[in-house]
Amino acid sequence: MASDAKPETLLITLTGKDRPGVTSALLATLARAGVEVLDVEQILLRRRLILGLLVTAPRDWRKLRDAIHATADALGMSVEVDRGTGDNRPRPEGRSHVTVIGAPLKAAAMAAVAGRIADSGANIDKIERMARYPVTAIDLHVSGASPEALRAVLSVEAAAQGIDVAVQPANLLRRGMRLIVMDVDSTLIQGEVIEMIAAHAGCEHEVAAITEAAMRGELDFEESLRARVRLLEGVPASVLDEVYDAVELAPGARTLVRTLARLGYRFAIVSGGFTHVTDRLAADLGIHFARANELEIVDGVLTGGIVGDVVDRAGKARALREFAEQAGVSVAATIAIGDGANDLDMLSAAGLGIAYNAKPMVRDAADTAVNVPYLDAILYLLGISREEIEAADAEAGIVTPRPPV
Repeated sequence: MASDAKPETLLITLTGKDRPGVTSALLATLARAGVEVLDVEQILLRRRLILGLLVTAPRDWRKLRDAIHATADALGMSVEVDRGTGDNRPRPEGRSHVTVIGAPLKAAAMAAVAGRIADSGANIDKIERMARYPVTAIDLHVSGASPEALRAVLSVEAAAQGIDVAVQPANLLRRGMRLIVMDVDSTLIQGEVIEMIAAHAGCEHEVAAITEAAMRGELDFEESLRARVRLLEGVPASVLDEVYDAVELAPGARTLVRTLARLGYRFAIVSGGFTHVTDRLAADLGIHFARANELEIVDGVLTGGIVGDVVDRAGKARALREFAEQAGVSVAATIAIGDGANDLDMLSAAGLGIAYNAKPMVRDAADTAVNVPYLDAILYLLGISREEIEAADAEAGIVTPRPPV
């Protein structure tokens, strides 16, 4: 461009220590020149402001440039004014949200993720921090490659770097009301209920071995469940109350349910465990739907049998579809969370399947995986930041301890 040629646009980048009135002062300067604002981005990082504006260039653009520099000087900030020949180009097709979670999240891991995105021919358009504790979560707005292509390369890189990377299409589903369907044992709660019952029967290790093989997909789930339940014959039914009292929720479970309930989400739990525990969990947490197996009890004692059909791998997927219909949402608007082989059909059927601290075969098959021990980290995949969670809790009188800045 010739040095005296009038540009079509001006890109203004203002940087420096943030204070009230910075943005309004710059916009007032632009207002006096009568320009149009075509695009604007503002970032605040450790009280340092980066403000970018793309505006139309007036006839006397040099006069505006000088006025912008004078405004920046008065604010004690730095500014650059770049001339251009047009508006922003439209973003390429194929838009995704890439959520990166680490504890810690090292620069090398972020560099590797950014490199794989570039290798895919995609571009990072925007970066937002979703959380800084107890994990670091960063959301990348990416365009120029399909979510499927990004997921394929980033899942490999995530495993190599020891971080979680979730890739989702950037569409309206991420913002709409959805149905969350969760597994229970080792997902919503810590540990396996059947093993807790087995401890009272003196066969905990035998039951745990069968459970582990079933979760790895080495045994048919129904067959393994019936074999484990037979070992519980003779256990007093009162033990079920003791087990429920000993159940510990996964860290962040109440925060996850509480936060999404405020947004109108619906919840379901689907378990290969037992109704005596899941029904009480649902009532305690305000969960809308629950399905699990019913232990047979005669004269106050477990018989070692199960009443009715077993909720197995296929049964979990069937329950997800039925609950979606009852909740009035499409299956595409469902999110399934699980950890074992019997969750695979449910994870596949859902609009978004999340493997939570799952076995390797489950992580490989799911849409995405979360391997940090905080269930509420799933909120970051939905575009909800830790700051928003805490603000909503504070309004409800729930105080969350904050780490030092």
